[in-house]
Amino acid sequence: MTEHHGTLAPEAGPPPDTSHGMILYAEGITVSFDGFKALDGLTLYLAEGELRCIIGPNGAGKTTLLDVITGKTKPDEGSLYFGQRIDLLRMDEHQIATAGIGRKFQRPTIFPAHTVQENLELAMAPDKRVWVNLFARTSAAERVHIERVLEQIGLQNVARRQAGLLAHGQKQWLEIGMLLMQNPRLLLVDEPVAGMTHQETERTAELLRSLAGEHTVVVVEHDMDFVRSIARHVTVLHEGRVLVEGPMAEVQRDPRVVEVYLGS
Repeated sequence: MTEHHGTLAPEAGPPPDTSHGMILYAEGITVSFDGFKALDGLTLYLAEGELRCIIGPNGAGKTTLLDVITGKTKPDEGSLYFGQRIDLLRMDEHQIATAGIGRKFQRPTIFPAHTVQENLELAMAPDKRVWVNLFARTSAAERVHIERVLEQIGLQNVARRQAGLLAHGQKQWLEIGMLLMQNPRLLLVDEPVAGMTHQETERTAELLRSLAGEHTVVVVEHDMDFVRSIARHVTVLHEGRVLVEGPMAEVQRDPRVVEVYLGS
């Protein structure tokens, strides 16, 4: 059991203490739905700045794990710390997002009637009511941040285009950009390449690899070719537990993984 020091549940708290090199400690997490254990004593540690892929068959507990980390689901048992001191189980979804954990869902949630740049401006604003923020003046520092994110996500050439007119892959990148506007320390990305073309998939791989280091990135994905293209460290879930963890080359040779997942 890892030692933690006190608890903190800030409205907009200080950054997580990652002096030990770890940004997330999930220990003994159990979640039951009507007697079915979606997570069964799951323990997972994430190092600061790493790119982690989480794979596993349907029903393995991948989405439930993301729900627990972001506060959408409270576990029946276990502990969950963001860095050494921030107890995520004492916080609600908004506090967790404010503390520096961002999540991208499978379907992009953008403002289709507004431009790419306006979407990024809205992502910065604490009040998401469009009419309140759209004409608010952005500071010079905010404009620099927007330009940097536009460059990161590769949409600087379509900054003035209406978001609803973007290609599928571009919408996904825009949503990642909207999360980056909030400077998350931990970025959770759920099935980012579903429905993408080969070219969009390659571009997404480049984007996620480029974000690791400055951010800790967790990718949940079914596309094994995509996982192989980005994975440095892979966690395989099965029946709510960690089955295997390690480098992709080792994981895909593990007979347990072949049996429950890769062999299918």
